[in-house]
Amino acid sequence: MPLSTPPAPQSLQHAPGPQHRRPAVTATGLWRAYGSGEAQVVALRDVSVAFAAGRFTAIMGPSGSGKSTLMHCLAGLDTTDRGTVDIGGTIITGMGDKALTKLRRDKIGFIFQQFNLLPTLTAEENILLPASIAGAKADPAWISQIIRTLDLQERLTHKPTELSGGQQQRVACARALATRPEVIFADEPTGNLDTRSSGEVLRFLRKSVDDFGQTIVMVTHDPSAAAYADRVVFLADGQIVRDLDRPTADAVIDTMRGFENRVPLAGEAA
Repeated sequence: MPLSTPPAPQSLQHAPGPQHRRPAVTATGLWRAYGSGEAQVVALRDVSVAFAAGRFTAIMGPSGSGKSTLMHCLAGLDTTDRGTVDIGGTIITGMGDKALTKLRRDKIGFIFQQFNLLPTLTAEENILLPASIAGAKADPAWISQIIRTLDLQERLTHKPTELSGGQQQRVACARALATRPEVIFADEPTGNLDTRSSGEVLRFLRKSVDDFGQTIVMVTHDPSAAAYADRVVFLADGQIVRDLDRPTADAVIDTMRGFENRVPLAGEAA
C-alpha cells in the first residue's frame, strides 16, 4: 500500500485562476469503452475538459472512475472511440504511430509511479535521454537549473540501483522537464514513496509550475497530494462530476466521501 503524503504547507500559494490562460490540453467529447456486449466496460462517457497552461491540475476519483484512462487518452498512450484531444494546438486523435511518437517526445513529459529509469544509465544519462533520442542537444543552462533545484548534483554519476526511491523519482522529474514539454503527465508520482520523499517531489512539481511556468496534470488517490495542485477534477462513472479550484486536503476528502455510496452505472468499470 502506498505510504502517506505529507500535507501541503498552510502557506502554499496556488497559481492564479484560469482566466486569460490558453489551454495546454483540451479534451472534447471523449468516449472510451473496453470489450463488447454484456462484458463491455465504459471507462469514459462524453468527457470534455481543458487544462490551462502553467497550472497544476490533479485528477481524482474512486476506483474505476476512469481517471487513469483519461490521462492515457490525453497523453496519446491510449486511443479514444469518439472525441478529440488537442495538445498545444495539435489534434492528436487519429494521428499515426510515427507522428504520435514524435509529438510525445517533443511536447509531453511523463512521470510514472514506477520511475521507469533505465538501469544501465547513470542519473545524468537518464535525464538527458529524451533529448538524445530526439537527436537534439539539451540546453546546458536549463538542465543545470533543474539539477540544482532537485538537489541532484551529487547523484549524477549514480545508476538507479544506487539511488533511493525519492532520488530516483527526482531523476524522473528532471527527465520529464529536460525538453521543456508542453505538458507533464504524472501518474501517481508519489505512490511508491515515503512521506519525506513524497513531499520533496510534490514541492518540486509545485515549484516547476510557479517558477518555470510548467503545466502538470497528475492522477492521484491522495488528498494531501491533490492539495498541492491549483485545481482538482473529479471523475465518477467515467464523467467529470466536480471541479474544485484552490483545493485543500479537507475539501478533497469531503468531495470524495460523496462518492462512497454511489450506485454504479451499468457497464461502469469496477
